[in-house]
Amino acid sequence: FDSQVVFVSESGSPKKRKKQLAIMDQDGENLRYLTDGSYKVLTPRFAPNMKDVTYFSYKDGLPKVFLMNVDTKQNRLIGRFPGMTFAPRFSPDSKKLLLSMSKHGNSDIYLYDLATNKMRQLTDHPAIDTSPSFSPDGKKIVFNSDRSGSQQLYVMDANGSNVQRISFGERGGYATPVWSPRGDYIAFTKIQAGVEENKKFHIGVMRPDGSGERLIANGFLVEAPTWAPNGRVLMFFRQSPSDRNGRGGSVKLYSIDLTGHNERLIPTPKDASDPAWSPLLH
Repeated sequence: FDSQVVFVSESGSPKKRKKQLAIMDQDGENLRYLTDGSYKVLTPRFAPNMKDVTYFSYKDGLPKVFLMNVDTKQNRLIGRFPGMTFAPRFSPDSKKLLLSMSKHGNSDIYLYDLATNKMRQLTDHPAIDTSPSFSPDGKKIVFNSDRSGSQQLYVMDANGSNVQRISFGERGGYATPVWSPRGDYIAFTKIQAGVEENKKFHIGVMRPDGSGERLIANGFLVEAPTWAPNGRVLMFFRQSPSDRNGRGGSVKLYSIDLTGHNERLIPTPKDASDPAWSPLLH
């Protein structure tokens, strides 16, 4: 219970959506806002050091990555990454960022050193490689790629070598993989194929070798799983469908056990998406 969740608080009409960074205890208590909503923020991530959150923003209309101290709210501009496709994730030692960037129309995975500001390319493939996440020991990286023709999950060594496909689901694709703090599971979003209205979204888990796949939550749109520090509970967001007039479509946070039981709504005063669970507070 000694942990926090940073997320995107959403309000306003679909065309004029206000998106603020917010932080709260894991049960929804002690909520406070980290940004004022004057610019759009996306996909926050906690640093393993617990002091910082990285997030993606269109401040001044340009895509940028910031590092914010959650106590002082001080922002540090990490860089402008015009072709960035997914928010960065920290390495386990908090010293590097994994990100996917698009150059010349092709998306690959890069490692950015926060001390030296140097970027190293890890994948070099004509397919789209996105949403990388480190294993807790820092030795492996899971990511998704359409190099097989559909969006599937792959694991590689931290230097970009030894790429192996781990998901083999038929009819559909996998996205947003994230390694559990214990290292024993990878959570993901699964999109089952169908015409646009009939697509079905799931939150699922599998072992790092691809075995034991289980789908534990579903909905019109469920996405962005994040692990509790104990590696036994997941949080995600679920959007309900809107009607023909564009009404409805609320977005809320939920938690669920690894077993697929005990799903519960996390109370937030406004709509909420893109949760990121902190490590344990020390």
